[in-house]
Amino acid sequence: MKKRATLGLAMVASSATMALQAQDMQDTMVVVGSRTPTQISQIPGAVWVIEKEELQQQVETGADLKTALGRLVPGLDMAPQGRTNHGQNLRGRTVQVLVDGVSMNGSRGLSRQFDAIDPFNIERIEVLSGASSLYGGGATGGIINIVTRKGRAGGPDWRTEAGVTTGVNHSDDLDKRIAQSVSGGNDRVQAYLGTAFQDNGRQFDAGGDEIFPDIAQTDLQDNRSIDVLGNLTFNLDDDQILELGAQLYRSGYEGDRGVYFPHLAADSPSLEEAEIRDGYRSDRDPATDRKMVNLQYHHGDLLGQNFYLQAFHRQEEASFQAFPYPTPDWQTPEAYDFAASKQNTRLSGLKALFDARLTDSVGLTYGLDLDRESFDASQMTFDRAVSDATGGLVQEQASIAPRYPGYRVDSLAAFAQTDWQATDALKLSAGIRRQHSDVEVDDFNGIPGGENDYDATLLNASALYDYGNGHQNWLRYSQGFELPDPAKYYGRPGISVDGNPLSAIETDQVELGWRYRGGDWVAQAAAYYAWSDKALEINSGDLSVDVIDDSKRDYGLEGALTRYFDNGVEAGGTLHLVRSERENDAGEWEKRDARDASLSSATAFVGWRDRVRSARLQANHAFDLEDDADRKIDGNTTLDLSLSRQTDVGTFSLGVQNLLDESYSTVWGQRAAMFYSPYYGPEYLYDYQGRGRTYTLTWSMDY
Repeated sequence: MKKRATLGLAMVASSATMALQAQDMQDTMVVVGSRTPTQISQIPGAVWVIEKEELQQQVETGADLKTALGRLVPGLDMAPQGRTNHGQNLRGRTVQVLVDGVSMNGSRGLSRQFDAIDPFNIERIEVLSGASSLYGGGATGGIINIVTRKGRAGGPDWRTEAGVTTGVNHSDDLDKRIAQSVSGGNDRVQAYLGTAFQDNGRQFDAGGDEIFPDIAQTDLQDNRSIDVLGNLTFNLDDDQILELGAQLYRSGYEGDRGVYFPHLAADSPSLEEAEIRDGYRSDRDPATDRKMVNLQYHHGDLLGQNFYLQAFHRQEEASFQAFPYPTPDWQTPEAYDFAASKQNTRLSGLKALFDARLTDSVGLTYGLDLDRESFDASQMTFDRAVSDATGGLVQEQASIAPRYPGYRVDSLAAFAQTDWQATDALKLSAGIRRQHSDVEVDDFNGIPGGENDYDATLLNASALYDYGNGHQNWLRYSQGFELPDPAKYYGRPGISVDGNPLSAIETDQVELGWRYRGGDWVAQAAAYYAWSDKALEINSGDLSVDVIDDSKRDYGLEGALTRYFDNGVEAGGTLHLVRSERENDAGEWEKRDARDASLSSATAFVGWRDRVRSARLQANHAFDLEDDADRKIDGNTTLDLSLSRQTDVGTFSLGVQNLLDESYSTVWGQRAAMFYSPYYGPEYLYDYQGRGRTYTLTWSMDY
């Protein structure tokens, strides 16, 4: 896929070229809107494209992938920090994350979709806001498609990047990264190979105190990650292209700092007065391991149509850290057992799509998707005597047992989408997707498993009007769905698999949008309203999941604006105002649970750039949130600064994150306290703090 012009190129050109390229950006080709290469100007929906230059600028301030996206994509919540992206919704609903069209989501919601790839290997990121069934379940809020770097003819071309991040608090307060890629080829074959390595140290808050680890979902302190990504592109002939990609990714804890509980061996054990100490050792550490292969084939003239075929396999292990479970019951524990789970997901699939022009004004896209997802999990329980004697610093395996019931989901979906260019200005589109899934659940701890199935029919319709002067409006209705987590839904006494079939939780959405690209302005905005008549409810005690007949709705406004001035100056920002509600038993709408409702957010920036230097100051703000049960999440405001200069020996950049050294509790930390306290210990154990001011120095060079 080729892009005629990108915002990234606009950022390195003169102001006159900026304006011209901003106007031409409507010709940008993306696949996220229709699964085939389509110009943004032909998509009736809010589409956001994050080019590698924009992403790199955020990373150079010290931001990770999910943090950068939360600041660049209107409608996407600010990142929760740590390893998890729980609650980082798009338009108040779940988001489906893809890497080159392969879903990182699963029926078991692990919330690690962004612990999947290093930004070094990313070419661009395409985002479609709003409910969609284009790629199956999980996209009730939208789709994020991460497009990886590819090789090109010529070369070999080399790229090196190295950087360090520190808050200058302690010798352990140091993150290091290094990355290297090579690409090249000829007219027939192109190749790319990129490897990125990151080694994190400890993290400190604005007061200079070491941040207490996230013992619930794990964080990225003392974490090492390596991402090895490669691909080959074969131009078989003028009409046929074959791409083969593979990735190995590992991100895991490698330190010796852990949480010390001084009162585990007391007559009345408690988790009070815990502190961070050296001497940690465990037989199961937090980690994400992923292997993926992806084959894509395109024939430009098969039976007079464009034909796309994709085959893929993703295998993933997600391990957690030792977690204290009170025993023998939740309210009056006499001791604590420590245990840690490992959860394994395997996803394989085949997707076939035809794209045909029936007439000059009518197009039809149709195809089939087939995939199989399997899951199993184990729980490692640690020796209580060793745990008590060491205050939880040393965790030695005592036993391993199943953690959740294993399951397999086989899905077959057929879809069709048609568009009609009714006039030069008006384009109408409509589509349908029909999905059938068979669910097979294993026996679990004496509870019998079983089989059931479910069906989902999803519709969409839209109208796009182009005024011919850079302005466009669209009106869109779409449906998406999510599947309740089988692992947490089943495996409980009294829940028969055969008698309690899962059902797709469908979300309906309408949106009215506008975009403008021309002159010195780039702008896009959409007002939306999404609703569903079922919801997932998490039980506080055992964290299992129930499906309840509970209507919920999300509505709001998202938008972004950038203005280019003379002499390379630019300014702009994003805004997302969202309200999430549920219908109570009296038929009245009330604010939804703060544990999963989205926070409104805004960003603002001013920047300057010429051909060798750049500067950007950016403000990021998350608004406060309070639900009808008086649970409250405090928002925060941070400032980031990035400076860069190109030289004959590469580009040097300096980034400062949390410039004003603000103290705050992360959104996830506040939510975790609501989820886990008091059942699993005092609130302070889960209140994960935000990182204080950090400085990032990066050097990169293409040669």
